[in-house]
Amino acid sequence: GATCHTYRGDVLPTAAGEVPLSTDLAAMLDSVHPQVMVEFTHADACMAAAPLAADRGIHMVLGASGLNAEQLQILDTMSREHGIGIIVAPNFALGAVVLKKLAEQAAAFFDYVDVVEAHHEMKIDAPSGFSLAIARGMRDERGSDFDRNETTVHHLPETRGGDVGGVGIHSLRLPGRSAHHEVIFGAAGQTLSIRHDTLGRDCYMPGVLRCVREVVNRPGLTVGLETVLGL
Repeated sequence: GATCHTYRGDVLPTAAGEVPLSTDLAAMLDSVHPQVMVEFTHADACMAAAPLAADRGIHMVLGASGLNAEQLQILDTMSREHGIGIIVAPNFALGAVVLKKLAEQAAAFFDYVDVVEAHHEMKIDAPSGFSLAIARGMRDERGSDFDRNETTVHHLPETRGGDVGGVGIHSLRLPGRSAHHEVIFGAAGQTLSIRHDTLGRDCYMPGVLRCVREVVNRPGLTVGLETVLGL
């Protein structure tokens, strides 16, 4: 079954056949009795949907953008209280997960780093949840904040971007983009750039399917596709 606020009708036609469709998530869960709920929205909608699945003993794969530490703690408690598995992954593309891992490894060797992320113009949140995960992962792996230039003269507010543990994060929202993340390290006389480009959403499906298969045998909360893959 599926929920959708843009496509109208009782079924959603797909290449594999028709999928039951409703804007009422609770009714859909009661109708189709799934083992796993896959959720791709934003943090607030995700936290409203998760209890509906948990109360019915349904495992979850969550790709919602922007979940914070407090929300992850709530999901962790929810998974243990209901005896279900919950996998939260900011990005399901294998290349993006490798980028995050490489950035965390490089973090020990550089004092300055920025993350630039670009998405389509319809994305409603900024920065992306994955850019936050990259920044937090690098900060945690390093064990201390990165150095960051302190601008004393601002000709235009907020042009230096956001700051997570000394990591500058910059968001672009433009037509023609899907999802792009670049990590740029700086040191005396050199820079190192690591970049991942999502060219089509089909790149997410192997990771999503892997998580769907894993979550039923993985009780509790698991964060990150890299954890599922054992990276």
